[in-house]
Amino acid sequence: MALKATVFKVQLQIADMDRHYYQDHSLTIAQHPSENNERMMVRLLAFALNASPTLAFTKGLSAEDDEPELWDTSLDGEIQLWVEFGQSDEKWLRKAAGRARQVQLFCYGGRSVPVWWKSSQQALERYSNLKVIDIPEEAVKTMAGLVDRTMQLQCNISEGQIWLSNQDQSVLIEPVLLKAAQ
Repeated sequence: MALKATVFKVQLQIADMDRHYYQDHSLTIAQHPSENNERMMVRLLAFALNASPTLAFTKGLSAEDDEPELWDTSLDGEIQLWVEFGQSDEKWLRKAAGRARQVQLFCYGGRSVPVWWKSSQQALERYSNLKVIDIPEEAVKTMAGLVDRTMQLQCNISEGQIWLSNQDQSVLIEPVLLKAAQ
């Protein structure tokens, strides 16, 4: 019998001073059996950094190869934002860059990220609509400590720093920009 996804309910309050975006979101996040808490929290962080009324999680890891795990589409179906996670290969990012106006890759994984980036940087530089962000390993591990089946989180973003908090603890996240979109 196949394992089923674990469902998490999240009440997320976002105060993004950098984008002047202030909103509460009620989210349902399905965690694939092969996904760990660290990866799920990086997905939630990516949502908070790009939050909009039309941003949505897709079927994720169980989806077909033609959609990302997080995206923002216009009313006419055009993909405004395609968000990927991990250390994707150039072929997959080329496909995303060709289909979406903007692509973001959220890397995590500690010491493996610089190794991956060194081997991938030259190939990825040609995609002008691609932004690559590294989330530091310590922040990812600490974010995983916030995981609960029902979460009430506050996300405050100012000058590139992110504070993700629940009633018991706060995590400072300082993403490292590896490549900016043009």
